[in-house]
Amino acid sequence: MLDNPTWDVDDLVTNLDIPETVAHDALSALADRALVTPSVTRPGTLRAVSPKVGLLTLLDQAEQQMIAQQAKLQAVRASFLARAESHDTHREREEIVRLEGVDAVRDRLAEHACTASESFMTLTTGRAIAPEAIENGKTLTRIALSRGLPVRHIYQESLLSDAASRAYAELMAEEGEQSRVMPETPVRMTIVDRQFALVPIEPRSGRGALEIRGNRLVSALCLLFDMLWERSTPFPSPPPADGHGLTDQAVAILRLLRQGRTDEAIGRQLQLSERTVRRTVRDLMQRLDAESRFQAGVEAALRRWI
Repeated sequence: MLDNPTWDVDDLVTNLDIPETVAHDALSALADRALVTPSVTRPGTLRAVSPKVGLLTLLDQAEQQMIAQQAKLQAVRASFLARAESHDTHREREEIVRLEGVDAVRDRLAEHACTASESFMTLTTGRAIAPEAIENGKTLTRIALSRGLPVRHIYQESLLSDAASRAYAELMAEEGEQSRVMPETPVRMTIVDRQFALVPIEPRSGRGALEIRGNRLVSALCLLFDMLWERSTPFPSPPPADGHGLTDQAVAILRLLRQGRTDEAIGRQLQLSERTVRRTVRDLMQRLDAESRFQAGVEAALRRWI
């Protein structure tokens, strides 16, 4: 079909010397993989997409298969952890556990980042975030985001006056953290899966934290976080959107998707991180109910989004 773009089904059957049913089955398989599409200039016929677009489509499908495989691995991980927890009788007996020292707290948060299945929610107070806490926060947030977990973070407004703290908040928002800000946050804490809450014993002492597990106090802290989230302001301020709810950045990414560009190429051209591009592409595919990146670009064009 690439070498003979004007051939129809009869031509394929004749020149390849194959039954018509075999030709139709092959065309259906190619259509399922978005390697052939309806022709605009020759209604009622199919045309082969360009080799470049076709290969990119196949690579995208392979990537989706890898994502599905990762999801299966996460399910196995969750099953394994559930079994392990059932044998950890010491933890089951305690509802409040004292974690001594900063290292113990960071180790526990790292464990949560690798095993959480629902969400990460953090409240941060004070006038600035310590440099070592910033580096640790980057690591934990990236682990959670890479596993597809929603990460929500409320910052105290005074933190944004500190250049390093503000740069950290902006970077995490760019990479996928859902960030908000409010004038005063009452307590510093991290809530994991709405089942565990880590609260510093004395925030400035470095003495460690209390981990509260699965009781009414955790539910109360979750309620507090949700109330503060509703009253806080998105950070940074969301960019203006068009009539379809698309930002200029999303429109630019859609146009490049339609051209078959990779995330790396899109990020390089638009000066965005690959993580930002991947997140935006994923959101756009969901909105467009598209199974592939190329299909998202085509569907956006059909809807006159671009």
